[in-house]
Amino acid sequence: MRGMRAKSSANKPSDTKLTGLFLDMLAAEQGAGPNTLDAYRRDLTDFSEFLGRVGHTFADAETQTLRDYLADLDTRGFKSTSVARRLSAMRHLYRFLLNERIRTEDPAAILSGPKRGRGLPKVLSIADVDRMLRCAKELSEAEDASPSKRLRALRLYCLLEVLYATGLRVSELVALPRTAAKRDARMIVVRGKGNKERLVPLNEASRQAMADYLGATEAAKTEKKKDSLAASKWLFPSFGESGHLTRQHFARDLKELAVASGLQARLVSPHVLRHAFASHLLHNGADLRIVQTLLGHTDISTTQIYTHVVEERLKSLVRDLHPLAEK
Repeated sequence: MRGMRAKSSANKPSDTKLTGLFLDMLAAEQGAGPNTLDAYRRDLTDFSEFLGRVGHTFADAETQTLRDYLADLDTRGFKSTSVARRLSAMRHLYRFLLNERIRTEDPAAILSGPKRGRGLPKVLSIADVDRMLRCAKELSEAEDASPSKRLRALRLYCLLEVLYATGLRVSELVALPRTAAKRDARMIVVRGKGNKERLVPLNEASRQAMADYLGATEAAKTEKKKDSLAASKWLFPSFGESGHLTRQHFARDLKELAVASGLQARLVSPHVLRHAFASHLLHNGADLRIVQTLLGHTDISTTQIYTHVVEERLKSLVRDLHPLAEK
C-alpha cells in the first residue's frame, strides 16, 4: 500500500505549486489583498511542513491527518483563535482542490473547530482618545522641535485625527493618496478589502490636520532629501518599498504617543482606535448599518461585535428614564 500511495501521489502537483494556484485564485476571483495572501501562505506552509513530516501532501492527506495537525497546533500552544484560522485555511484550500478536480473528496468537510467565544474588542474611552489627540497636537506645535521632528509630529497628529474621524483600517489609512487632502474635501474615496471602494466623511479637525501636515511637507521641498517625498502620490510617503508609511511604523509611533499620554502602550494600536471610532459612534446613537458601511464590513455580523455598546446604552437609558426605575 505504501508503494502504491507513493506512486499515485508522485503524479500530483507539489504543495508549493498548489499553494501558488490557490493564492492566485484568491487574488483573481476574491480580490484578496497582500496581507490576506501572506496570512494564507504562512498557514499553508506550516500545514505542508507538518504533512511532509508524516509522509503526506495536500493531494493525499486524509481527515485523520488533518485532525492530527490540529492536535499538533494545540500541543505547540496555539490559541483557539489561531487554530480556528488554520482550519479555515485548510477548508478553503480543499474546497479549491475539489473544484479543480485535484481531489475527489474534501477531507476537511467534517472537521470541527475549537470551541471559542468571540471576545469583545479593546476600546479606549473618549477621554483616553482626547488625551492622545491633545498630546499629539502639543508635540506638533512644540517650538523647540527641529523641522524634521516637527514634520513627524504633524504626520502622527494627522494620522491620529484621520483614523479616529473615519475608522479606516490601518492599511487603508497609510495608503491614502495625496489627493485625499484636498482643501474642499468633505468625503474621501477609500479602497478597502477586495479592492472595493467606499465613501467616508471627514470632519473639520481631520481636514485641518491634513492641511497643516501637507503644508509642512510642501515647505520641506527646499531640502533635497524631502523633495522626492513631497512629490510622492501618497499622503504619508516614505522611502520604503511600498512608497508610503508602513503599518508597523505607525503602530510603533502610536504606542510611543500612548506612553507620552499616560496610557499603557499594550492597550493602544491602530485597530483599537478603529474599534473606538465604531463604539463611540454607537454609544452616541449611530445606526449599526451606518457603522457597517463606514467600517467597510461586507457582512453585518462582523459589525455586530459592537452591539454590546448598544446594549449598555439601552440599559442606561432604561435605568435613567424609566418611570419605575430605582432612583
